[in-house]
Amino acid sequence: MPTILQIETATEVCSVALAINGKTVAQKEEAAQNIHAAKLTLFIKEVMEQAQLTFGDLDGVAVSKGPGSYTGLRIGVSTAKGLCFALDKPLIAINTLMMMADGFLKQNPGYKGLVCPMIDARRMEVFTAIFDDKLTEIEATNAKIVDESSFLTVLAHHEITFIGNGAAKCSALINHPNAKFVPTNFNSASYMSSLANLAFMDKKFEDVAYFEPFYLKDFVVTTPKAKAI
Repeated sequence: MPTILQIETATEVCSVALAINGKTVAQKEEAAQNIHAAKLTLFIKEVMEQAQLTFGDLDGVAVSKGPGSYTGLRIGVSTAKGLCFALDKPLIAINTLMMMADGFLKQNPGYKGLVCPMIDARRMEVFTAIFDDKLTEIEATNAKIVDESSFLTVLAHHEITFIGNGAAKCSALINHPNAKFVPTNFNSASYMSSLANLAFMDKKFEDVAYFEPFYLKDFVVTTPKAKAI
C-alpha cells in the first residue's frame, strides 16, 4: 500500500495531494497566477498534517512532468526532486495531459468517446493530446495551433470532450456536433493517484539527478517594450 505525495504545478493551479494505495486521502490546491513558489511548500506541509503522516511515512513522490507552464513545472519538479534527495525516496513523473484525461474518465465512468485535454500555450496554441476511454493515447502529446479545421477528421467519426484551460478559448473555433466542452478543472494532483500508484508498483522511477520537466517547447526570453516617456 504505497503512500505517495503528489505535486501538480503545470498550470496556474498549485495542487498537492497525498494518496495511499492509489486513493487520494488529502489534498490542498489553489488557482491563481504566480503562487507556486510561495504556496507549494506550505501546501505540502498542510497535506501531510491533514493525513497525520510524517515525511518518513512516504514511499515516493510523484510530480506532473508537463507539458505546461515553464516556470510552474520548474518549481514543481525542483521541489519533488529536493524531497526525493532528502528522503531517499523514488521520483515518479506523470504526463500532465494523461493525468487530466484520467481525472475526467474517473468522474465519467460510462463515457465512451475520446478525451482531449488542452493546456493554454498562449494565443491560439495549446498543448494537447487525445485519449480513448481506456486512456490509450490516440494522438501523441503535441503543441497545436487551433483553427476552424482542427480535429475535423477525428470529429467526423468520434465524440470528443475537450477539457482544460486551453479548451475554453478554442470552443468558438471548434464548431462540430461531436465536440463537447467541460469547464471543470482537471489540473489537480488528486487525479494523479491511480497513475502514480501504477507507476510505483511497476517501479517506473526517474533518475532524480538528471530528470527534467517535459517542456515540449523551448523557453523563450522576451524583452519588455520600453514605456513611453
